[in-house]
Amino acid sequence: MKNFALIGAAGFIAPRHLKAIKETGNNLLAALDKHDCVGIMDSYFPEADFFVEYERFDRHIDKLKRQGVKVDYVSICTPNYLHDSHIRFALRQGANAICEKPIVLNPWNIDALAEIEKETGKRISTILQLRLHPTIIELKKQIDSAPKDKVFDIDLTYITSRGRWYFISWKGDTQKSGGVATNIGVHFFDMLSWIFGSVKSSVVHVSHPDKAAGYMELEKARVRWFLSVDYNDIPDNIKQKGQRTYRSICIADNELEFSEGFTDLHTASYREILAGNSFGLSDARASIETVYTIRNMAPVGLTGDYHPFCKTLNL
Repeated sequence: MKNFALIGAAGFIAPRHLKAIKETGNNLLAALDKHDCVGIMDSYFPEADFFVEYERFDRHIDKLKRQGVKVDYVSICTPNYLHDSHIRFALRQGANAICEKPIVLNPWNIDALAEIEKETGKRISTILQLRLHPTIIELKKQIDSAPKDKVFDIDLTYITSRGRWYFISWKGDTQKSGGVATNIGVHFFDMLSWIFGSVKSSVVHVSHPDKAAGYMELEKARVRWFLSVDYNDIPDNIKQKGQRTYRSICIADNELEFSEGFTDLHTASYREILAGNSFGLSDARASIETVYTIRNMAPVGLTGDYHPFCKTLNL
């Protein structure tokens, strides 16, 4: 049994990490969040210590270490801009880090963390759960077996509705979240580069606080992508089903259905991490470079090969 600490216990994604720690047969010693709406912990680790002040949490983890109680892993579910700092905290305490995506916001942060990995001998892992999705794994097998010179045409669409709170929270602040393409799109860009190779060129057609769209060429694919947190962008037939999320990957006009199968991917990720098969800094680099480039590109408007949703929505 491994001992865990958790930073960011009150966030949306924290319950998936709590569940994963529990289902892999491990123990949570302590958790931190400046917000105290963490009753969900009772469903998993009611005996875990909880702190709302970073300083007291830091002191508690240090005290445990001096008492011979080892924290093996620190799970990080905090706002994106805090990931780098909290990863550093974990490694300084002699623990491995498990961090939600995006692992950091900027490519040079990966280089600095790689140095700390070497200095401490500890491992930084990130959650890239699409790489563990059965449908995505099967797709990779198909692409790997295709002719080497085959280039696929892809339309990627991901719309996940968010209420007005989104733009008041840190998620609506590009400096803290990286913007919509980073915040909700990073794992899709990771999946694309994992399957279709590195990015050769990229252009951004639309960049708004609630949506973004662009086009990129990879080694084995031409990709038109559209990302949004606006419920109004969801197709009517999906709305009629009462759904507030729409995922679609069309490859050569054939739609890949992968809406199901997300429930236990965090637990699967933890099993791989504990088995020594984690996704680390080098795995995350390509997607971090991609979203950093997108974030810093000036949109060109509706010109060239843009996603069909752009025209439909009159952007």
